[in-house]
Parts: sequence; C-alpha cells; structure tokens
Amino acid sequence: MSEIFGEVVLNTGQIKDGVKSVSKALNSEYADKEVVVISVVPGGMLFTADLVRELKFDITMDYISCIHTPGDRDNSSPIIYHQNVEVKNKHVILVDDAIESGGTMSRLVKLFQDEYSVLSVAIATLFVKPSRVSIDVTAYYAFEMKTDDMLVGYGLPWNGKYRNIPSVFKLNV
Repeated sequence: MSEIFGEVVLNTGQIKDGVKSVSKALNSEYADKEVVVISVVPGGMLFTADLVRELKFDITMDYISCIHTPGDRDNSSPIIYHQNVEVKNKHVILVDDAIESGGTMSRLVKLFQDEYSVLSVAIATLFVKPSRVSIDVTAYYAFEMKTDDMLVGYGLPWNGKYRNIPSVFKLNV
C-alpha cells in the first residue's frame, strides 16, 4: 500500500452495507417506474456497478462525464453526455461515488431538469461530505462524513490513480 493512504474511512463491509441501504430505498421508491440510471464516470463506475446489481426494478443505463477537481464548487469543465438511451418522460437517477462539494452534481441535475423533459431527477451516492452545496432533488446516500478530509479509493482518485482500491481512505498528503 502506498504511504498516501491514511486511516480507513469506509471498509469493504461498510461499502457493501451502504450499497444495500441505498438500493433498498431506491427499490421502495422506483418499483413501478421507468428509470434511467446514469453513472457519473469515471468516479461513479464502481458504486454504479455494485448498486444496479441490487436493484429489483427494470432500468436502462447510460453515463455522463464532467471532469472536476475534488472539492471544486465552481466546476466549469464541459459536460459530456451522448444520450445513448431516451430519458424524456422518465425518472433519472444520477449515480456517483460521493458528493464532495456538490458543484458538479448541481450542474448535472440542472442539465437534466432544464434540457431533457424528465419526470424527475434524483441522486444516489455512497456518501456525502458536510460542506456540500444544497441540491434541490432527492438524494439517496448511505453515509454522511463528519469531515471534509480528502479521500481516496472506491472510485475516488489521487493524481488519477487508486480508483480501484476497494475501501475508502483518508489521504495522507
């Protein structure tokens, strides 16, 4: 293990429990609805893969990307969305690993609300950080972090690496 890894914030068991917690809420809410699950890539890929295997309702899937720097509330980088599946008149669930500042997710939510005639937009994520911006949609998450420490693993990178680490660690830099 690299010296950049500090204490474990979420271990693999906690992550599995968090996935089950979020999927249980989604299964209850969306059981009889047409839903498009859109993974925010690359960070949301691991959580999306774990989450959709626990969903008990029919979904279609797509992905969207908006490169950002962790903690950047004013992300203005381009949103890349090819709309591979139809979202009009459907419920959209945006899935990411974490809501850190919330700046990027706010932009993504607004995009779907303003430009795609969706029935609703919700967010599903493993955890949220305390100083995130308010996003006016339903958010399904398992954990609320107590601090805004920089984290790495389970989709969260450091210098473009370590997304594949199966736990979430505090970053020692």
